[in-house]
Amino acid sequence: MPQLAFAKSFWDTYDVLDKQVKGGVRKAMAKFQQLSIAELHADKGLHLESVNNARDPRMRTIRINDFWRGVVLAPDDGSGTFLLVSVVPHDEAYTWAARRLYTVNTATRALEVRNAVAIEQLTPALEQAAAQAPTLLFAGHSDGALRHLGIDDQVLRAVRTIVDKPQLDAFGALLPEDQFEVLQYLAEGFTPDEVYRDVVAERTPAATGAPVDDTLDTAIANTTSRILLVSSPHELAEILKKPFAAWRVYLHPSQRRVAYRTSYRGAAQATGGPGTGKTVVALHRVKYLLGRSPTSRILLTTYTNALAASLRENLALLLDDEEQLARVEVTTVNAYAHRVVRGLAGRVSTPIGDLEERQVWRRIRRRFDLPWTEQFLAQEFRNVILAQRVRDADQYRTISRRGRGSALGTRQRDALWQAVAAFAGELRSAGQTTHLQICSRAADLLREADGSAYRFDHLVVDEAQDLHPAQWRVLRATVAPGPDDLFITGDPHQRIYDSRVALAALGIQVAGRTSRLRINYRSTAEILGWSAGILRDIPVDDLNGEDSDSLSGYLSLLRGRQPQVQGYPTAQAEVAAVVRHLGEWLGGGIRSNEIAVCARFNVLLDQMDDALADAGIPTVRVRDNPAPDAEGIRLATMHAMKGLEFRCVAVIGATASAVPFGREVTPPEVDRLQHDSDLLRERCLLFVACTRAREALHVSWHGPASPFLPGLGATHPRSAI
Repeated sequence: MPQLAFAKSFWDTYDVLDKQVKGGVRKAMAKFQQLSIAELHADKGLHLESVNNARDPRMRTIRINDFWRGVVLAPDDGSGTFLLVSVVPHDEAYTWAARRLYTVNTATRALEVRNAVAIEQLTPALEQAAAQAPTLLFAGHSDGALRHLGIDDQVLRAVRTIVDKPQLDAFGALLPEDQFEVLQYLAEGFTPDEVYRDVVAERTPAATGAPVDDTLDTAIANTTSRILLVSSPHELAEILKKPFAAWRVYLHPSQRRVAYRTSYRGAAQATGGPGTGKTVVALHRVKYLLGRSPTSRILLTTYTNALAASLRENLALLLDDEEQLARVEVTTVNAYAHRVVRGLAGRVSTPIGDLEERQVWRRIRRRFDLPWTEQFLAQEFRNVILAQRVRDADQYRTISRRGRGSALGTRQRDALWQAVAAFAGELRSAGQTTHLQICSRAADLLREADGSAYRFDHLVVDEAQDLHPAQWRVLRATVAPGPDDLFITGDPHQRIYDSRVALAALGIQVAGRTSRLRINYRSTAEILGWSAGILRDIPVDDLNGEDSDSLSGYLSLLRGRQPQVQGYPTAQAEVAAVVRHLGEWLGGGIRSNEIAVCARFNVLLDQMDDALADAGIPTVRVRDNPAPDAEGIRLATMHAMKGLEFRCVAVIGATASAVPFGREVTPPEVDRLQHDSDLLRERCLLFVACTRAREALHVSWHGPASPFLPGLGATHPRSAI
């Protein structure tokens, strides 16, 4: 019986098909696992046939229905593995298949595809233009160095015509995948040695001493980052039922090196921009640690309930062993701290939210006639007192207030401490507390009491950038220091809460054990490039709080449409236009649960909800934790979008009054450093919202536009870009 494999390019076409066509794909694919090679060729319904004048003689087409054809790469010798590469309309299928050539990369031994005809047609004209160019992009790299990285002769000739990075990007859709990735890294300034180490070597199969085998079966086995081999009819049915789920927990080679390292001598950290697979790496690290020891217990934790629910769902996809799942507790840091305090102290005060806390500070400010705003008081309590575990007035008089831009003398500190004591007393009298106070209490209890029932062998932390020092302390107390104690993933560019830490000061040393993921596997290069403009030239502290991080070197190998950016005169006009735009996405075959609409505030989401209901389009609120397959466009605030992803995202209400939101930004005259930090947090929030989109992004506003939107240069409504 033949085997069947799916190229990643297939899923991109399969996702947009309607249900009837998908049914035809499932029926055709089932035949590859039911029939022999001879029966496949004889089957009149499948109509497996060669492609005339094809650059690749292995190229075949199959019949899905009267309008659609599947494009298949046949095994070299007529037996072995068939690779389904795309589903294309009938009239385009033969032209599409005839122009593509599948080859084996000379360095990675992986299967890759190029538009051979287009490259041949373009190269001579580009050579003439390059002869007149003052500089060429890859002039500093020898032919030998490029060949060592897997660049073959046809691509090398084309590469020698490329003038700059925009021209390389324009050429990218025609070039083989691994070779294009190598060229992108070189264009970003990485040395050939660095590219070989971080890209090529990670994808090169281990040497066996055997002769090089370039058969299709072997090349497929070497291309696990882009090809999925199906082993059974049951697996085929599951994959075709939920195609995206097959890749949600899939590791690419550079990620595997981080997740499956035999051991780290202490805490380890993986950072990376949006879509680089940090969460997938964290999940696989859990899998590795579970498999290494039959008794180890692991705490997998994150910042919000929605993220914790997503981690549970994806971990269940990755692990098919109920015993292993039982040894992992997946929860938020706050929920875990709450459980610790309840278990070790017997009771927990009721935690209050940010709005309620701000109201208490407002009463305290008025009671003592303080010169500071309630926002300043809340930030001082959070970022100085709780962050540094300040216990009394004497300690507060001398504590460093690094990161705060307003100096406080001794008398001012005494007055502020009096307000802190009053704040704590009011909460205590009401039987209330804050989440961070619960975390501080939990850390103390774990250090002082016998908290063995609440300790774990390993701790894996996802979305670490938003954790407060008080939360880090409870985590540090959860697992004993030693090899593989903590595994941390995060991205400082997605820090949307006011938390900055120095991990070393909290007993978490990651020096020498930090990995950076640079390839975005989720969003298209167009979405990533536009979104990166929100943070361009803005310094961002790294996760250690000791240096700065940047988006330089982060790349996406996916291509797509430019984000659509448009302003409107009123909220009503914006909502009506977005409803029409959502209808176009739905009409194009995108499922409702693959679309999200996000806004800074629920007020605008409510208007959108009503408008969609009037249009007969179902909606679901993300805050209600809907099942992944539940029908309905997802509606969420920008904060709730953290850690999620959708094929299409509409970011609405990106106005100057909402992003940045004035009430959340400290006036510069009160505290210049906090003002700058607040503005950065607002930028990061918009950046997070926009980078949730995989294929299509639509950003809109009414009235003056947010000053953070890239390339506008003005704050007035404008036409689509």
